[in-house]
Amino acid sequence: MKSYRKELFFEIPTRRAFINITPQVEKCLYESKIKEGLVLINAMHITASVFINDDESGLHHDYDVWLEKIAPHSPVSQYRHNVGEDNADAHMKRQIMGREVVVAITEGKLDLGTWEQIFYGEFDGRRRKRVLVKIIGD
Repeated sequence: MKSYRKELFFEIPTRRAFINITPQVEKCLYESKIKEGLVLINAMHITASVFINDDESGLHHDYDVWLEKIAPHSPVSQYRHNVGEDNADAHMKRQIMGREVVVAITEGKLDLGTWEQIFYGEFDGRRRKRVLVKIIGD
């Protein structure tokens, strides 16, 4: 069994964003030379997420609106965590959207379903963050 590890870095200039990282993960898979196995992709920061869904701008807008209803950013005084900070909502949004995904590798390709893409979700941007790509297999 082989193993491959790489960190992807992001510095999103806005507080929130959804970035399709499927091409970067596919590049990691190519570099790994692994043909059968699993790839784990996880956000290495507690205010960011990795998830799988459709790459459709209307859906991304709907996610943003929905998440803001569930865990609104303001007023920041509503959160105990925000003593000296303003990102409690980002922690909650990450909890909802998830930390990581695992995707099967079949014949050297990501075994994603129809329309599925891998996304990095940023909920408290404006600084450098990272995503881990860990691939194991043969």
